[in-house]
Amino acid sequence: MELVSSNPKQKSVSESQWLDWKWQIQNRIKEEAELEEYIHLSSEEREALHSCAEVFSFSTTPYYLGLADPKDPNCPIRLQVIPRKEELHVRPWDRRDPLAEESHMPVKGVTHRYPDRALWYLSHVCAVYCRFCTRKRKVSQSFGTPGLEDWNDALEYFRNHSEIKEVILSGGDPLNLSDSKLDYLLGELKAIPHINQVRIHSRYPVTLPMRINSELCTVLRKHYPVYLITHFNHPKELTPLVKERIEMLAKEGAVTVLNQAVLLKGINNSVETLTELFYGLTKIGIKPHYLHQCDEVFGSSHFRVPIEEGVEIMKQIRGRISGLSVPLYVVDLTGGGGKVPLPANYLEETKSSSYVFRNYKGDLYEIGF
Repeated sequence: MELVSSNPKQKSVSESQWLDWKWQIQNRIKEEAELEEYIHLSSEEREALHSCAEVFSFSTTPYYLGLADPKDPNCPIRLQVIPRKEELHVRPWDRRDPLAEESHMPVKGVTHRYPDRALWYLSHVCAVYCRFCTRKRKVSQSFGTPGLEDWNDALEYFRNHSEIKEVILSGGDPLNLSDSKLDYLLGELKAIPHINQVRIHSRYPVTLPMRINSELCTVLRKHYPVYLITHFNHPKELTPLVKERIEMLAKEGAVTVLNQAVLLKGINNSVETLTELFYGLTKIGIKPHYLHQCDEVFGSSHFRVPIEEGVEIMKQIRGRISGLSVPLYVVDLTGGGGKVPLPANYLEETKSSSYVFRNYKGDLYEIGF
């Protein structure tokens, strides 16, 4: 069977190839000539591909690029993966390691910043290199990837620190590892008595949903419960294939799936787009968990939305859609301070015996105390 794309520039491939995640990885688009077979590059995009090459690698899967509008440079998919000249405009607050992960790294690959949880960096590879990536200093750089000896050191660290209740597998993308390696790592972690839960942070359900297959689900079900946090930013990413594979994760893998989005200027910073995204996620079985303020990583300032705008957007969303579909808006403090919520303030006035609130519609309500 030949897959027919809505994009006239996309090559036709067999269905078995297209749905093979390893084929997608092996055929990632990395060069201008390959990219132009899929979309019509603007002169600005073409220039940025060259000028930004030393700042951060460019790579995308055929699947994910196939979601892009081939004619619109402002397509939300294109904005997430194709370089822009604004990446070269480094602002005073921008940092290479905004969350101070390296300074909280007791052994290679492990960031232990919060008392009860640790993040384990397992892979430098992603299917798609997002332009706003917090770890653009190290993803795509093979020298930063922990090896087997580093894995053993990390596991020993986890065993010796009983305060650690949760380990988060991250990267790069941990689902870039083989099923056998994931099986081994999950087994070792689950055998540590004081570890309460294991999380996998992956954008592959978005950019490479064919990675979710029966073999992977068998591994994940074996180590139940496993929590998978994925990273959908726009409704265009919620394709029929995504729905099919998320359902497989839930039914065959017995995995709980949550989403953390990033608030990105020009991509999803509107009530309408986020409402569609949050409801779309809930509809296919993904709980919207966090909406992140974009980190102050170098070269991403053009994506950052003023916090006041983000708070106002969330005020308008809450009340208009189900609470089940509303994530927590947070900022991860530059310098390693951790996540703090950005609550919307509905309290307008405190009187001698009552409070006055303004709801999501802007109407005033008074309650006593």
